[in-house]
Amino acid sequence: MTAVFLDLDGTLMHSQPGILSSLQAALHRIGRPDIAQQDLTWMIGPPFIDSFTTIGLPNPQEAIDAYREIYAEGGMFDAEVYDGVFPMVEALSEAGHRLYLATAKPHVAATQITAHFGLAPFFKAEFGPELDGTRNWKGDLLAYALAETGEAATNAVMIGDRHHDFAAAESVGMPSVAVRWGYGAPEEWQAATIQIDHPMDLPGIISELGL
Repeated sequence: MTAVFLDLDGTLMHSQPGILSSLQAALHRIGRPDIAQQDLTWMIGPPFIDSFTTIGLPNPQEAIDAYREIYAEGGMFDAEVYDGVFPMVEALSEAGHRLYLATAKPHVAATQITAHFGLAPFFKAEFGPELDGTRNWKGDLLAYALAETGEAATNAVMIGDRHHDFAAAESVGMPSVAVRWGYGAPEEWQAATIQIDHPMDLPGIISELGL
């Protein structure tokens, strides 16, 4: 059966409320209310070090540290599992697929969230970058996950909603599935091998991909 690597934010969980409120509070804390007033939805998914650098902050790590402190105070749980996700992971597990988490969210936070919302029992292992930035690029994360689990990229698939999910999958030779209910845009989803509109579409799509 197939190894299924699943993104977290925008794929399994609607985590926008907690992430955006924490981002806005962090930017106010470091004296950048001008940025806090902007639409920051595009920042959900990719590593924050890249996004804060893109914004032009002179010290991106200062913003990340403020965000992490605020997010840990409760923002991480201001989220909900998307409708249809639990039936999806149950169906995938019952079909014999091996499920893994592959998120750009630091591992220490991601595992707290999956445990809190009842997703953790479905995963054989959970992968996310370290707080020091190790494996921030999801391509490195997937390569590490494949090495750690012994899974083959040719018998695996990456499920996500943003461009970095699909680019990472391509970098390790893995097909990818774009979920159109997340935070990505149509031009990002086009980079995936295939696109779906509902969680319960995924089990059938994996079969169609021949995995």
